[in-house]
Amino acid sequence: MKGQVHLYTGNGKGKTTAAIGLAIRAIGADLKVFFSQFIKNGEYSEIKALKNIENIDIRQYGEEAFINGQPDEKDKASARKGLKEIKEAINSGDYQVVIIDEIAIALFFDLIDEDDLFEIINNRPDNVEVILTGRMAKESLIDRADLVTEMKEVKHYYQQGIMARTGIEK
Repeated sequence: MKGQVHLYTGNGKGKTTAAIGLAIRAIGADLKVFFSQFIKNGEYSEIKALKNIENIDIRQYGEEAFINGQPDEKDKASARKGLKEIKEAINSGDYQVVIIDEIAIALFFDLIDEDDLFEIINNRPDNVEVILTGRMAKESLIDRADLVTEMKEVKHYYQQGIMARTGIEK
């Protein structure tokens, strides 16, 4: 099976959820998954659940949330460390599915170099499926992916003042 590159992007809810769904499907088929997250750090509900499942390794490469501000050198250092570990995971032979959650945002904020990411993706073993997520995907990332799904927000209850709820959005 030749691995493909998926991209889940757009301003709608469900990008990480879609990637996790694919991870569950892969684990059900006895594949091993490396699940990495840029930007995020912490015990989100999905992270707590995934830690209870065999055949998935989880890494987070986020620092203090800067999403309302600008990243600093600490954020960039964490992202570079993440990219290095992702390269090692992809090339280890241990994983058939590698999820790189929020990579589009990491690229948008220049936390990592796009050429470094593409070098890793383009030189991966043939059997490794790569799943990329994040809003504000650059055109070059869309062009590189084999499958692109755009989550489009049509309506969301946060517009009525309903904040993120544990177990649903966080």
